[in-house]
Amino acid sequence: MRDVMGIVLGGGQGQRLFPLTKFRSKPAVPLGGKYRLIDIPISNCLNSQINRIFVLTQFNSASLNKHIVQTYKFDMFNGGFVDILAAEQTPDNTSWFEGTADAVRKSIKHLLPYRDVKYVIILSGDQLYQMNLRRVIDFHIKNNADITVAASPVAAESTSGLGIMKIQNDGRIITFREKPNPEDLPELRYADRSDGLEYLANMGIYVFRKQFLVDLLTESTAIDFGKELIPQAVHKYKLSAYIFEGYWEDIGNIRSFYDANLALTEITPKFNFYDAEMPIYTHPRNLPGSKLNNCNVHQSIISEGCILTGSDIKHSIVGVRSRIGNGTTIKHSIIMGIDRFETSAQLEENAANKAPHIGIGNHCTIINAIIDKDVRIGDNVSIINAHNLQERDDENYCIRDGIIVIPKDAWIRSGTVI
Repeated sequence: MRDVMGIVLGGGQGQRLFPLTKFRSKPAVPLGGKYRLIDIPISNCLNSQINRIFVLTQFNSASLNKHIVQTYKFDMFNGGFVDILAAEQTPDNTSWFEGTADAVRKSIKHLLPYRDVKYVIILSGDQLYQMNLRRVIDFHIKNNADITVAASPVAAESTSGLGIMKIQNDGRIITFREKPNPEDLPELRYADRSDGLEYLANMGIYVFRKQFLVDLLTESTAIDFGKELIPQAVHKYKLSAYIFEGYWEDIGNIRSFYDANLALTEITPKFNFYDAEMPIYTHPRNLPGSKLNNCNVHQSIISEGCILTGSDIKHSIVGVRSRIGNGTTIKHSIIMGIDRFETSAQLEENAANKAPHIGIGNHCTIINAIIDKDVRIGDNVSIINAHNLQERDDENYCIRDGIIVIPKDAWIRSGTVI
């Protein structure tokens, strides 16, 4: 696929994923105990023999940049790269990225030197799916389309936050509505299906001929692909929909992030990290195996480098280097883990200051929660949403859709009840 280049969009401020995006961009949010969201689109590209990839970043991009630099390294004979294109001010452009189309427009000059590139595939950095992108490229070429949009069948209740399209029998897109109103749905239904997935949602994956993309962005002033450019292009150019029937989840808010992660613990998960033909790559950490001392673990994922002592873990994900104390119960929760082991000196300093170690202490109860990285939780702490709140913002925690989120580096003192 030497004639194809991938562009991964780093996204905006990620306000709907706050506080997970308080210190990082959306694509840098940890996933599945050891990965990050950005690993999904990059791995899909690499598994499809697309090894020249630009990642466009802007907000809170330091941790994302570090992860990409540490993870994706190619030898000099391969010719591949995963390079970061950060928003920059130049004499020609003094503003930052204002949307997805604007981000690509302001970065297009970096594609021009690659004369052997004929096609560009643009992907979102915050979605969970496994796709052979070669099939999308082949579909685009076979249909002689100006723009190909990857589409996933969804149910009516999922349409309000997505771009929904209607197609002809030959796959040509004739209508495209971003976040349609309920009264618009009857005219957008594309099929009568027994599974109820009767609408086609925009997956945020677009294929263009490179020169067509350059000309289109030069002529257009559209800021966003889904909101402006694609709806405007429907009646001017040939747009085709590539229908993807596999698992796809848009990680747009805390609830979708929480559900998608815990779905990985199922006996046969819809998203398969164990697929030998479509592996998901991430930063190799060279950590020791996890130690479970007198624990009960049910339907959970335990990442490497963890030490669990006398813990009861059910339907949860435990991230790398996690420390969980004796008598602690964790249910239906995501523990993101720890970025680095504490040294002996740091442990002694914690004891002198009567501060808890990084990790979860003894005799704690954590239910329906997301514990971000490097959190210190003392002994006898209950994180259970005791008052059954749906939304709340506090100094050391947030509640979103009934899910408690403890932000990165927070300190929850012993005996606290949330």
